Amino acid sequence: MTVVLAVDQGTSGTKAVVVDHDGTGLALAEAELRPRYGDGGVVEQDPAALLASVLDTGRRAVAAAGRPVDVVALANQGETVLAWDPGTGAALTPAVVWQDRRAESECARLADHAELIAARTGLVLDPYFSAPKMAWLRRNLTTEGVVTTVDSWLLHHLTGAFVTDAATASRSLLLDLDRADWDPELTALFGLADEPLPRIAACDEIVGTTRAFGREIPVAGIVVDQQAALLAEGCLEAGEAKCTYGTGAFLLANTGTEAVRSTSGLTTSVAWRARGRTPYCVDGQVYTAASAIRWLHDLGFIRSAGELDSMAAPESDGTLCVPALAGLAAPWWRSDATATFTGMTLSTRPEHLVLAVVQGVAAQVATVSDLVAADLGSPLTRLRADGGLTRSRTLMQAQADLARLPVEVYPSPHATPLGAAALARLALDPGLSLRDAVGDWKPSAVYEPEWSEDRAAEFRATWTAVAESSLRTGAPR
Repeated sequence: MTVVLAVDQGTSGTKAVVVDHDGTGLALAEAELRPRYGDGGVVEQDPAALLASVLDTGRRAVAAAGRPVDVVALANQGETVLAWDPGTGAALTPAVVWQDRRAESECARLADHAELIAARTGLVLDPYFSAPKMAWLRRNLTTEGVVTTVDSWLLHHLTGAFVTDAATASRSLLLDLDRADWDPELTALFGLADEPLPRIAACDEIVGTTRAFGREIPVAGIVVDQQAALLAEGCLEAGEAKCTYGTGAFLLANTGTEAVRSTSGLTTSVAWRARGRTPYCVDGQVYTAASAIRWLHDLGFIRSAGELDSMAAPESDGTLCVPALAGLAAPWWRSDATATFTGMTLSTRPEHLVLAVVQGVAAQVATVSDLVAADLGSPLTRLRADGGLTRSRTLMQAQADLARLPVEVYPSPHATPLGAAALARLALDPGLSLRDAVGDWKPSAVYEPEWSEDRAAEFRATWTAVAESSLRTGAPR
């Protein structure tokens, strides 16, 4: 009966859960993290704080569980990078977060190669992904050590290995998507040809052992966070989709074993590599979700994210918001985009602004859901949802209304670590199937669309016009 310690190292925090063989939670420990935001698109994290949070939450969770754990799983935040010394493990730079926009110059330099890069990787040429930030870091911060995504650095501290997983690697702009392996031509384009790159492991592979949490145990179940949640929510067949509402909002749909290239401005990645198979997923990103709610809090409009429903107006006064506080991702890919409020009058109150931000997040996700359906060739029939913001009835109902889909809320707030835990169980039990490792679940809530089709269409047309107008009046890309 495998007991798993699953650590989810994210942007806004780290959580560690200890779960039994059937996914039953035995203990939870969490630590908050606050990225540093600066002018010019700076978003950084302190690597020492990241590592300390992994070790601290893991040890506290193991102690609280009172049970010996058999394996450690690690889910990571994906496209955040740093340089570090492979001899000592010391970080040589801050961690440059996926939201950081300073690598725009690297993308501009490679603009003539954008079509090649998209065809080869399934991604768009944007600072969101790892390689532009790696190249920018090399040009501006240090040429010492190695430069990788954060997961490789954390795994080195845990096991001494130099490794990443196939799903995380597919978010880099350095991976040939069809071969699921590093591409020498791409590394050369980004000026990274001489960089040592970590070995790409399967997500259900034991990559080493660690004593960081007590006795020596294997480390397995390594995976990027959004794909971990896709797995946990049982999206194992083509056409099944989920959206995670965290710092940003991320909608992913399984496309099966075919690496479908988006014709709608979305991206395609490896979903996971497990049991000898490599399924793919198409996804769309909304850069600001919980970070927009934190922005409202910091401005004093709400006292806490938990009070979002009580602080939002029950009905709109006509105020609309495009909450592009860190730019707009799919399908616009405009890092220069900024947030916009429109439709305000003297009667507009703070609660109307709060509702407008919530509806703005839902409108972006609804836009992405339509584009995912276009790439799949058939409409989505439901949307599974996880993440801290699913506690907001206001947001979930707005999502159902604007996407015109039932929204099924995952019953645990820990979808990402539970997905990693399922992969770790596969590593220790060769006879276990992927479906059995994930298990069955029932939604804690289901939100059906309440708005009429005409009302939803009118809102989305107006909102889209505002978004497009803000891009026309903004700075050129």
